[in-house]
Amino acid sequence: KKTKYFDCKISERILANLSFKLTKCQNRVLSEINLDLKSKTRMFRILQGDVGSGKTIVSLISIADVIESNYQCALMAPTEILAKQHFILAKEIFSETKIEIEFLTGKTELKQRKKIIEKLKNGEVDLIIGTHSLFQKKINFKNLGLAVIDEQHKFGVRQRSELAKKGGNNCDVLLMSA
Repeated sequence: KKTKYFDCKISERILANLSFKLTKCQNRVLSEINLDLKSKTRMFRILQGDVGSGKTIVSLISIADVIESNYQCALMAPTEILAKQHFILAKEIFSETKIEIEFLTGKTELKQRKKIIEKLKNGEVDLIIGTHSLFQKKINFKNLGLAVIDEQHKFGVRQRSELAKKGGNNCDVLLMSA
């Protein structure tokens, strides 16, 4: 695996703009994830915590760091409702950045779907958020560096690995579970 290089410029700006401060535990986990991302070994980590404990914010900050190192990221959730919540939060958190975010589910209309798939393949999308649609054969990334899978227990082992495979050996994996 190629090591990812970033100096946390984007994530520090995002953290400074949040209406709250991360907890000690959230900061520690973020540091551990960053060490994994910058290492030559592929990260395969599970982030576990109660509902509302901040797993999503931690994953989005990690995503910002991976995007800073010129990789694309995918955030997959088991339901359209949860994926949409993540999309809305990501849009809000990344509003002051140039990060390009798209949303893709089985309900995305065909014309829009084709446009998103093309942009993903060309590297014009930094972060794709969606449901099972993300690991379908038609979905190809230019440079997937991190696959984040929320409520990972609701996906099969094969489904989780299908998404990660789209980034080859450079794709780190972060699973989230309550």
